Amino acid sequence: MSYEFVEYEVVNRVARITTRRPDQRNAQSRRLLEDLDEAFAAAAEDRGVHVIALFGSGDHFSGGHDLGSAEELADREQRPLQAGVRGRFDHSREQFVERTMRWRNLPKPTIAGVQGYCIFAGWMIASAMDIIYAEKDAMFLGSNFQFFNIPWDIHPRKAKELLYESRFIDGVEARELGLVNRVFARDELRSAVIGYAERIAKNDPFQLRMMKMAVNQMQDTQGFAGHINAAHTMHMLSAGGERDPGYALEVPAGARRPMVERAFEHFRLNKSREE
Repeated sequence: MSYEFVEYEVVNRVARITTRRPDQRNAQSRRLLEDLDEAFAAAAEDRGVHVIALFGSGDHFSGGHDLGSAEELADREQRPLQAGVRGRFDHSREQFVERTMRWRNLPKPTIAGVQGYCIFAGWMIASAMDIIYAEKDAMFLGSNFQFFNIPWDIHPRKAKELLYESRFIDGVEARELGLVNRVFARDELRSAVIGYAERIAKNDPFQLRMMKMAVNQMQDTQGFAGHINAAHTMHMLSAGGERDPGYALEVPAGARRPMVERAFEHFRLNKSREE
């Protein structure tokens, strides 16, 4: 398989899928997401693949949505969205809700290896995988983003505490909160992910599929999909509110979202206190 923004290879019945925009911290452009969707679909259809492992190339798993790289802006010009609320809603839902739900429901076990930044959309994709292994110093940042599954991964009171403050959590805290399964040093992360994936790839693929369906069905019975759909509408309102005259935060220059900038301010302040 050959993609522009994704590396795809199958070794020992494990599809290794790696996003390939390291200079942009693997920010999620529309074209990257399209490549990723195709790669996941190929792995799902390939009977020789029993497990799917997801990585980000370079220093970071994902810096989040691509809000304005040259590649993304050129693509928007070539394939413009419908103007207004309708276009924004349709684009947001297809790109970040329906796709992510497909990835959550892939018929094979999935595992993500997270290093460096895992911000907003990076968190979404990682948490759509069945298992998350992380570098101990990874930097997770959540929000009421489009695929809002945070209160399913973290106790609601802890979810509120993190979201209200908008702060990073490292891999160790993410494990303590239940988001991450295991943490490793950076130079051990990839081999740990592949080692686990290859161990479970030796099991019967149909049994693995039934186990995954049974666990996902438990969440679905409790209202997972309905919650995701409703929360997406709240996300659209929240994102639109950043344009209001009375918005409390200063909108930073460049492409960074205000609450992301807020999290970096907290991070830099804490870092300087430690030093």
